Amino acid sequence: MRKIEAREISEKVKNLFLEANFNIGKDVLEALEKALEKEESKVGKDALKMIIDNNRLASTEKLAICQDTGLAVLFIEVGQEACIINGNYVEAINKGVEAAYQEGYLRKSVVDDPVFDRKNTKTNTPAFIYTDIIPGDRIKITVLPKGFGSENMSGLAMLTAAHGAKGIMDFIVDTVRKAGPNPCPPTIVGVGIGGTADKAMVIAKKATARPIGEYNANPKYAQMEKETLERINKLGIGPAGLGGNTTSLAVHIDYLPTHIAGMPVAVNICCHAARHASGEI
Repeated sequence: MRKIEAREISEKVKNLFLEANFNIGKDVLEALEKALEKEESKVGKDALKMIIDNNRLASTEKLAICQDTGLAVLFIEVGQEACIINGNYVEAINKGVEAAYQEGYLRKSVVDDPVFDRKNTKTNTPAFIYTDIIPGDRIKITVLPKGFGSENMSGLAMLTAAHGAKGIMDFIVDTVRKAGPNPCPPTIVGVGIGGTADKAMVIAKKATARPIGEYNANPKYAQMEKETLERINKLGIGPAGLGGNTTSLAVHIDYLPTHIAGMPVAVNICCHAARHASGEI
């Protein structure tokens, strides 16, 4: 049994949220640069240039990529041979989130009561944590500071088997079409198919963090990803919603077994900042 101090989790979470908010992923930057080369619209090219310049400046100056520094979402894999000592797992994570948003001068966007009081917690907590128990004694943490311009464009459809792959792709493309400029394109589109309604939404969000250029291991789903992306980029929404042939950088589909009577399909859209970071303890 490997012992891990709770403070180690706090420190790792803090550093990952700072990393995610200041530095765009190499895969995303490369995808934006390739999109710039292929973009046919002059206005679209100008928008992409500004996005790329902004990302480089944020990294150099250690400033937030975007003023919406997100709601703290974490996907954590905890090895069953790891034992967390001298602290509480959830509290340790929230301490790390609070420290990152305080030390990094990141906007705190969480309100405690979603309907009536809506008072800012002033810590950007509580974090929303998804934990899987895995073999081994390591803890792998992936953080997603999720902005709500894109989160608000999420979609869920409870389809049936009769809709097939075409029906799923139609729903994904229509969700992106309806979102228009709101999620700050070019976007990464995460899709979850199967499971239950809630589980489909979770895997859709997690899929947005998959490296661009890495397709689903199942060739049939990989082909769906490519075809759906092609259709999305024919919508003409373009960078920043100003028109062009770069509405999305990638479509990432993940799937789970489901009930014979249904086919949940969830779409979670991520803005061009695509903030996420991963690390291990």
